[in-house]
Amino acid sequence: MPGEAPVDGKSRKKLEEAAGTENADWKELTSDNPEIGSPRSEISGGKACIDDGRGEGGGAVENLIGESETSEFDAKSMRKSKPGLKRLFLSASVFFSFFLGLPFFLKSVEIYRSHLPFHKIDELSRVIETRPILFPCNFRAVFVGFEPNDQNHAQKLSLSIYGRMRQLADGDGRCGTCGSNYSVSVMLQLNDNCVRNQEVDAPGFWHCGSVQKSDFDASLKADELVDELLDSMLSGGNKCGCDCDIAYTMVVVNGDEKVRTVVGKHRHGWIVGKISLEAAAKKVAEVFVNVFENGGRNERSIHGEFMPVGADGSIVLSFNLLNADPNDWIYEWDFKRAEEILFAPVVEALAPIVNISLESQILYHTPKSFFSHWDDEKGSYIFSTRDLPFFVNSNEWHLDTSVAAGGRSKVLHIVIYVPSAKECPLLLQLPDGEVSKTNSFISPMWGGVIIWNPSECSRTSDIEHSLRRKIPFPDLVEVFEVFMGQLRQLFGLGSKSVYVGMPGSVNFLPSERGFTKWELDVLSRQHTCFNLQSCATTLGSLSRLVQSLPRMIIIDEIGKQVKFSLQEANLAQGNASLGIYDASAASSRQARSLAEDAFLHPSIMSVSYYSFEHCFAVYSPFFLPVLLHVVIAAIKERRRYKQEMSKYLAWKAKENCCRDPRHSQSC
Repeated sequence: MPGEAPVDGKSRKKLEEAAGTENADWKELTSDNPEIGSPRSEISGGKACIDDGRGEGGGAVENLIGESETSEFDAKSMRKSKPGLKRLFLSASVFFSFFLGLPFFLKSVEIYRSHLPFHKIDELSRVIETRPILFPCNFRAVFVGFEPNDQNHAQKLSLSIYGRMRQLADGDGRCGTCGSNYSVSVMLQLNDNCVRNQEVDAPGFWHCGSVQKSDFDASLKADELVDELLDSMLSGGNKCGCDCDIAYTMVVVNGDEKVRTVVGKHRHGWIVGKISLEAAAKKVAEVFVNVFENGGRNERSIHGEFMPVGADGSIVLSFNLLNADPNDWIYEWDFKRAEEILFAPVVEALAPIVNISLESQILYHTPKSFFSHWDDEKGSYIFSTRDLPFFVNSNEWHLDTSVAAGGRSKVLHIVIYVPSAKECPLLLQLPDGEVSKTNSFISPMWGGVIIWNPSECSRTSDIEHSLRRKIPFPDLVEVFEVFMGQLRQLFGLGSKSVYVGMPGSVNFLPSERGFTKWELDVLSRQHTCFNLQSCATTLGSLSRLVQSLPRMIIIDEIGKQVKFSLQEANLAQGNASLGIYDASAASSRQARSLAEDAFLHPSIMSVSYYSFEHCFAVYSPFFLPVLLHVVIAAIKERRRYKQEMSKYLAWKAKENCCRDPRHSQSC
């Protein structure tokens, strides 16, 4: 109470005893007289507030009991106020801010990856590996001047040819061949009437009586005329004027002379001579398989390492005219004229298969790396095949190409070597001792060398060495013919016009374009298969690489290249199944080129991509120390809050206990 004097210990004790006596007396009085009411008394949390109208005496008792309560409060294990949440909220905010910022951080270090159709890539690889591409082939045989025993002989000949072809193929299902996906049509010309087998697919491809025995002469000039005659007859049924319905035809004419087999520069051939129907059917089947299907090569497979085509489907032919010693003579050439007249048809013929570009240069002071020896019997300087590895002098021959020839284009060097006067004429001696007729050699995947001896070799003492000369154009034509033989060998074809195999010798008519139509068909089928296999392999490698490196950058350009490559590959497969050889070769070349562009893209070759472990190692020194302190502070603050809350709950429990009259004595 205000103005009240402090109470010492003795006075407090006396007051408590007096209050106890009064309470006892009052209880005794009320027990004897129930009607007497008791004064209002409150016990609240250990406080005894006696409101009996005695004034200041009751206030003194209340203060004494309050001080007694204070003596029962433990500050170490109790607290009267509820702990605040400010510190806990701040610690939790800082802690969770790291997790809230984690998505933004991951987005900032995210690697952009364009979607790649992995399923379609795996499907293409599976199809190429399990189901080789077998091109449809249509074969037709026409027999003129034979007298069959019965009307069903055409059907029997068809079955005989088909069975013989199956034996020669021997279940060969290699990619790029016809396999068993071919048809055989047979027609017998009896005077002006024709008998066909039941499976003939084009009844109007042959006009009965249009060809007679007298049309087939043994001379080369007559062979060219017969070739053009057959081409005009057989191509007359092609209404579309394109190569959408390709068929290979063999005409067998029964005669009295020796049997002779000729294959023209289109898609047909003929056999003339005294031969039976059974033997003729066998020979026709052998020509179909060994020549038209496999290209007339003894080795029926072409390996990828001998394909002179770059990854982008192009070749750069670098022609080099080398003057060994310009002090003796200097020769030049009219390469522009040769390119327009000689090389342009070849480039056009091979356009569906490969894109060819030409370059030329003239070099001086280009000696070879060895010395030749004089041969009195041959009257010339001789070098043997053992010297070929040392002929190309890489230290002196600077066979440079233009910038356009770089990249993934394949460069083939064609060297025309003009020897010096000290070694002229220079001839190549073969292992059998004979002199090479072409006086040239090839180096696979590099090119070829042709030694051209000037006509002035025999009179070197009478010529003026300082004059510049030009190689005569007829000599350039001969050099071109040798080059075409080398190019055919580099493409896996024969360089000779005669094939000796199972059907005997077969004469090939040369084409002014260097490659006949049936040879271009063989190259188209083989290159289509090779390009699709390379495309599937490259895309499969890219797919595995991208999936193994999750943080590799894949830009949209790579995704488009992969998409277009798959489209071109599917288009090539569709054209191949329809027998459209040129279109399938062009599409497969484009598919391979796009796949190589995607795999060798500069963004993939960069070192900007890295693994997640590397990312963690880079950023952990910046964030881990701070995050560690924040986590420790949050844990400590949570623990402190729990402890303070337990103290407050202990005090509340004690307070509630003392408010209950039943437990007031224990409190």
